[in-house]
Amino acid sequence: MTIHHQLGANGLAILALTARGGVGRRAGPRAGPRAGQADLAAPLRSREWAQLARSLAQAGAQPADLLGWGSAEIAASLGTTPTASDDLARLASRASTLALDVERLGSRGIWLLSVGDAAYPGRLLTRLGDLAPPILYGSGALEVLGRGGIAIVGARDADADALAFASAAAAAAAGAGRSVVSGGARGIDVAAMSAAAAAGGLVVGVLAESLERRIRAVEARALIAEERLTLVSPYGADAPFSVGNAMGRNRLIYCLADAAIVVAATEGEGGTWAGATEALAARWVPIYVRVSASAPPGNRALADRGAIPFASDPSATGLLPFAGDDPASLTSPASSVSPAPPKRAAEQQTLFGGDR
Repeated sequence: MTIHHQLGANGLAILALTARGGVGRRAGPRAGPRAGQADLAAPLRSREWAQLARSLAQAGAQPADLLGWGSAEIAASLGTTPTASDDLARLASRASTLALDVERLGSRGIWLLSVGDAAYPGRLLTRLGDLAPPILYGSGALEVLGRGGIAIVGARDADADALAFASAAAAAAAGAGRSVVSGGARGIDVAAMSAAAAAGGLVVGVLAESLERRIRAVEARALIAEERLTLVSPYGADAPFSVGNAMGRNRLIYCLADAAIVVAATEGEGGTWAGATEALAARWVPIYVRVSASAPPGNRALADRGAIPFASDPSATGLLPFAGDDPASLTSPASSVSPAPPKRAAEQQTLFGGDR
């Protein structure tokens, strides 16, 4: 598997046009230019980049061409206004500085993957279209991002039953050879990721905050080296936590998976509810929701909106149906995996450093 990846000239151009701040310097989704670059145009958002990519293709050009063009050449080739052409030229001029950031991150085990790269996850392109993140920042085996898997999501402040269910679901997925995709937040996310790792499975964590901090954990580094953990973020290598980041990464969790299980949600509130309702409306993947006696009312509300009820008792054997390769096989119990008790919060935090 590939743990190191060269960004390439086209990828560097896409990075220069879209990165918000430095790629490893507390760059958040709304971060502006670095100090000393107050006159720099605002970096392109996903949809703006997608529009520019189409213009480049129509002109028979590649993103890397922008690194050698001035504003006049950009205007002549793409038909952009003088102001827009100046903005693009200024953004492209950041490439040499950002290349040093990319090299520094690479020395720390962090790769960058552009939307124009053949290794970019096709599920994100197919499901998100113009909203697919132009750059992904990650650590771990790239190929795992293309394997699909089971997304397991839920509230940070989850009770013991919910944590046990998440752990059992993840162990069952790992036992069936499926990757577990989650968000790395405390509570359900970390319980699922820890249980999948303990069961020998592959784990994908889609982060809403600092990737650099997460990979410093000894246990995480060991799993990355074993090619069993891949951490990824669309926000930069050292992005600060924000509610916006957390909400935005939720769609990536669903879109990287083949099916999803919502373990605990609060109706009308929080990222779990927002992510699940968005995914239901978009019909990205089949979404299952725990509806056992101890499940919160928000779970039943998701079932009312179209999520598939899953009523298995987390204390029972044969908890989750991960027998077949087809996500549709999730509709009836088929596994004989017994649930493992959730790790204590301190153990979970050590392994994956769950965010707020």
